[in-house]
Amino acid sequence: MDHLPQRIDSTFRFILIASKRAEQLVRGASPRVEMPSNKPSRIAMREVTENLVDWDYGPAPAPAAAETSEPTE
Repeated sequence: MDHLPQRIDSTFRFILIASKRAEQLVRGASPRVEMPSNKPSRIAMREVTENLVDWDYGPAPAPAAAETSEPTE
């Protein structure tokens, strides 16, 4: 793979998305692309590259509650 798809900001995120999709393929999901290779990891990477896998960043993390601790003596 020479370049990342536009929506994906890092190689790490690409690998995470592809690995989750490969796991789905191993569990019996139908491939969304036709390929000579039947390896789930290769199929998943191709699907992610062609923007055939829906994904989202998820909800933003909740802000941490301000800690109010009294000094201990």
